[in-house]
Amino acid sequence: MTAPAPTIDDDLWSAIGDPTRRRMLDLLLVEGDGTATTLGRQLPVTRQAVAKHLAVLERVGLVSGTPAGRERRYRVDDAQLARAVAQLASVGSAWDARLQRIKRIAETIQRTRQDRPQD
Repeated sequence: MTAPAPTIDDDLWSAIGDPTRRRMLDLLLVEGDGTATTLGRQLPVTRQAVAKHLAVLERVGLVSGTPAGRERRYRVDDAQLARAVAQLASVGSAWDARLQRIKRIAETIQRTRQDRPQD
């Protein structure tokens, strides 16, 4: 019997799947917070592109933005990031179990072939 597949938040993983958004998360984690302008200075995309990426991250809950003058200041939501890490660990464990099962099947097939008398 196999373990049930872990519940995966596809929107969350779609958001994390983009390399620019992952870099933005890294920057926010290191710096504590940032605006589209401050992040844009460190990324090879326009400020407008940064703002769109931040909106995606905010929609899935990975960052939260608060008004700061004419801009918004963004911080990583630690609880949502922890949820993403837990999902990744769960998916990794499920795949490890699948791969172990495939390995056992392949080893059984190989032993069966070796034990079979040759013509």
